[in-house]
Amino acid sequence: MDTISTIRIRILQLCEERNLTINKLATISAIPPTSLKNILYGKSNNPKILTIKMICDGLDMTLAEFFDTPEFNSLEQEIK
Repeated sequence: MDTISTIRIRILQLCEERNLTINKLATISAIPPTSLKNILYGKSNNPKILTIKMICDGLDMTLAEFFDTPEFNSLEQEIK
């Protein structure tokens, strides 16, 4: 699994846990729904950290909480 896929999975997981639609998450995060959908549907291959921070703000969580999962912790190095 790569980093971008892991980000997608994490966003979907958080939406499911909090019973949020993608559009609702976009609204509470103050980002355009198209930006969020581009991340989720693979059109954005390098989401900006600011966008992820805004998602975290909308979910009332820190970046550390977003990234502190077994999936992120077990990612392979991108540069070898």
